[in-house]
Parts: sequence; structure tokens; C-alpha cells
Amino acid sequence: MTTIDLSKPQDPRYQYPAPPYDQQEPQQPPGQDATMNPKPDYGEQSYKGSGKLTGRKALITGADSGIGRAVALAFAREGADVLISYLNEESDARETARLVEESGQKAVLMSGDIQQESHCQQLVQKALDEFGQLDILVNNAGYQMTHEKITEITAEEIDQTFRTNVFAMFYLCKAAMPHLKPGGSIINTTSIQGYQPKPQLLAYAATKAAIANFTKALAEEAIEQGVRVNAVAPGPVWTPFIPTTMPKEQYEKFGADTLFGRTAQPVELAPVYVLLASQEASFITGMIYGVTGGKPMV
Repeated sequence: MTTIDLSKPQDPRYQYPAPPYDQQEPQQPPGQDATMNPKPDYGEQSYKGSGKLTGRKALITGADSGIGRAVALAFAREGADVLISYLNEESDARETARLVEESGQKAVLMSGDIQQESHCQQLVQKALDEFGQLDILVNNAGYQMTHEKITEITAEEIDQTFRTNVFAMFYLCKAAMPHLKPGGSIINTTSIQGYQPKPQLLAYAATKAAIANFTKALAEEAIEQGVRVNAVAPGPVWTPFIPTTMPKEQYEKFGADTLFGRTAQPVELAPVYVLLASQEASFITGMIYGVTGGKPMV
């Protein structure tokens, strides 16, 4: 990956690789980034922190790769310790932990299935046991599959999609809320699919619309204890999620329909999560921040 100097103005259309993307090695979802070409940019060489999250303790789901890893790295470089929640992608999760620790912060790894409420409760308790407090919850893990017809979607698949994307968010927020102090922050990951849904992602898009709705509703309750709740709505992002859940004819041109003519890299999402987690966002709650490459959220 070419090192990007974010301190210098540059044309954002050409800042990162654009489609067509090479054929990727077949993987089962949620996938790993080791074989991806081009490699996702998580900000390893470019993200520089400035102490925005010093002393904070964060729990991030799906933090082994993709947006979750970029957010974990950025949080660490801003001074936060991070609990890295992941399903079973051991090597990717260890790499995220390495980046967090290399940034001078504590990394805690915890694998397991967030579809289970008991595991979500254990994640929150693990954060409290390891850090003594919990300040930031990032509900980022997700599941999607593509289909041409609704008749191809099984009951088991739509159940898994909602349990991973919506139920887990509910379980984690429910477990975390009693422990979040004033100044705490919950950040959910929705999607452009919640606003501009594609039929090929029918189940996934429905969950992302639910996440946006949930975020706005919970924000009204949470502010009564001084906690802010917001969401980030990514457009197309180059992560292991993409080649593991889309056929080649879709992922090879992924992002070409944005105004930039390319996908986002995970590092391009991380600063928005940092803002929403920080005290600089003290008057922001119930909002959905689009990072969509110019795709309208209407």
C-alpha cells in the first residue's frame, strides 16, 4: 500500500485504488484481509492522533478487520484502550491488537457470536473487568449476502442477518447503558443501503434502515444520562466483507458509481467515528453521518 500523506491537499478521486479490482481469492464470510488485492488501508502509515480520546475505554464489534480495525487503530492513536470483539478471525484480530498496542494502548481480544445475548453481556463485563469502565460502544459488526431474487433468501439467512446487525446492537446497548457515564458515546454503523437500498442486498438493507431508526430513538433516552448516540452510514468500502459476499462481476466494479469513481478505504471512515466518540461532538446526538462518496442519503 502506498503511503498517503494526509497533511497535504490531493485529489480525492485518485487518493486510493479505483475499480476494476482484481479477482480475489475465494473466502467464506466474514473473510480475512490477508489475501485481498489491493490491501485495505487502515491508516497504519497515515493516521496521526492528537489525544482526543485520552483515558477513554472502548468496545468495538467487528474490530478484527475492515472499518472496525481502522476505528480501533484511530481510537488507540487518540489515546483509548480497546476491546476487540470478533467472531473467529484470529489472525486478523491479533493484527488489530498489535496495532493498538503499538500505539501505546491496551488491547483486549474477545471472540464469540454476538447473535447471542449472553455473549454481548459478557463483552460488556469483560470491558469493565479489564478497563474498570466503559466510555464508548461501537456497534460495527455486520452480516450480508447478495441475491438476485427474494425467493433465494432463506428464513435462516434473514434470521442471521437481523440477529447479527440488529439484535446484537440491541443486546449490547442494553448491557452497556447502565455503565455509561455522562460524556459516554454509542456509535452504530448503518449504511447507504438504509437509504438507497439495492434489491440484491434486501435483508441487509432492511437491517441498516432499522439501525438508523434505533439510533434516533435511543438518543432521546440516552441523553437523560448524558450519553450521546449517533451512527455512521458508509457507502462502498473496500473490506473483506466485499469479495466474500459478492460475485466477481459485482465487486470488480464496486464503488465505480460514487462521485469519486472508487470505494472508500477503511481509514477514510475512522475520523468520523473519532469525532462522534470525542467531546468535540458534545452537541451531536441522534444523527446519522454519511460517508458515502457523494451518494445521497434521501
